[in-house]
Amino acid sequence: MDNKIVILTEEAALQVKDMMKQSEEENAFLRVSVKGGGCSGLSYGMGFAHEVEEGDTQLEQHGIQILVDKESAPVLMGTTISYKQSLMGGGFTIENPNAIASCGCGSSFKTATRKGTPEEC
Repeated sequence: MDNKIVILTEEAALQVKDMMKQSEEENAFLRVSVKGGGCSGLSYGMGFAHEVEEGDTQLEQHGIQILVDKESAPVLMGTTISYKQSLMGGGFTIENPNAIASCGCGSSFKTATRKGTPEEC
């Protein structure tokens, strides 16, 4: 069940590995989180971490160690993180089945149970 909180595609994992190598963070964890803010009230966060914190769920997918804090886990349940490359560049895309509304940029959302703290766009 815990392994379904966040699903990291193989393409996204390869991009994270490249970023870890470029940043000399090969032994780091990928922390995926949700915080208040953005046009719709909640925003995604991704970054490197070096310690497992109390309450974290630890996952491993495609060789990447992923951490999700206990506050973010229910909001992220079933979320897929992909990496798409196009002629205009590339970027991570996040598909969250819990989001009932999101902004045009796709980085801010709200769920039926969490509205977050919407900001002016």
